[in-house]
Amino acid sequence: MSSPDQPPPDGEPIPSLTVSDGYFAEQFPLSPLDDYMIHQTPDPIRVMWSGDPRAYERYWMVCHDPAGEVLVATGCSFYPNLDRAEAYAIVNHQGRHTAVRGFRALGVDRADLRIGPIAPRIIRGMRWWRYILEPNEWGVSFQIDFHDTTRQTFREPLSNLAGGSPPGRRNDVTTGFESFGVVHGWVEVDGHRIEIPAGSPGTRDRHWGVGRGVGGPALSLGGRLHVGVSGNAFVAFPSWTLWGDRVFYPFGDPRPGSGRVAKPTRRLRFEPDTNIFVEGVVDYTLDTGEVRQVHYERIGNQTAYLRCGMYGGTPDKDIHQGSYAGPDLIEGETYDVNQPEVRARIAGLDEHLCRVTCNGETATGLYQPIDPTAYELCAAGRPGWAFL
Repeated sequence: MSSPDQPPPDGEPIPSLTVSDGYFAEQFPLSPLDDYMIHQTPDPIRVMWSGDPRAYERYWMVCHDPAGEVLVATGCSFYPNLDRAEAYAIVNHQGRHTAVRGFRALGVDRADLRIGPIAPRIIRGMRWWRYILEPNEWGVSFQIDFHDTTRQTFREPLSNLAGGSPPGRRNDVTTGFESFGVVHGWVEVDGHRIEIPAGSPGTRDRHWGVGRGVGGPALSLGGRLHVGVSGNAFVAFPSWTLWGDRVFYPFGDPRPGSGRVAKPTRRLRFEPDTNIFVEGVVDYTLDTGEVRQVHYERIGNQTAYLRCGMYGGTPDKDIHQGSYAGPDLIEGETYDVNQPEVRARIAGLDEHLCRVTCNGETATGLYQPIDPTAYELCAAGRPGWAFL
């Protein structure tokens, strides 16, 4: 790795300039990104298109080894109008669920993705990320290269008409793109290294906009606190893929864009002592009119509990995305999610690693409900929700 003051070797990404250059603060509103040919408005990059404090930029990635021994989830959010940045990394190794979180001032360089030991690098935009969790006091670390394999499709912004909360306010706008990919690398847990061989499955997204739970209840403006969707799924079968409400195609596929998926019909089974998802049979209607029935079976207790990533408030301090306003902080914890009482205490927006089958094909993938909300929807007989 070259130093920030020396040109990098051919093919190596240019490091963040703020590592050694402390003068950007006096150059406000300019920043290092303004030297790139990327402007879309007369404003410098640091000036946001919206003054809403809940404006955000976000990445998210989940992957695992083929055997399902280890599950990794990581993500980061920037809040330019709050001058805040936060990130999390979750490693679940056979039910040992460890989260590391970092918080800092966003500062002047939005190309600097490092937050404490969480230090990803964009090697090639929309094609290759390297996710890094450096060694830390919680005993987990990883280096995982993610190569996109499905074509990213721009997700058109949600309506910006006056349908927000309170009445008369513009609706929040969010957009971005998603993809599936293959990963390789390693994860270490207390000195034990698990190799993730090339070709292992992963999925990621890049979203930006306004809202999406930023600031927690204090900034929800009387509306629903958005922390995710009950019943999303992320599965790449050998012959087709399912990412929430979309079907994504490989690069070069003759079919344009991405396929749409109608609202699914779910039959779900839950743990009797926690009401957390354990199995489901879900019918998806594709935009071709074809209905595909997908069977999900949770693999052990290999779940990433995203409350530990600030979705809906952390289990210990109730820190919501964008709500931490203190000094720079690195924190974390380990939970034994093989214990039902522990699972029940930290449940919320959950990424359950599953064995997934459809039309004779089998894959590993993720089923993402909000627990125990999904159970409550089935119990209430909400249309499209029933017990298995």
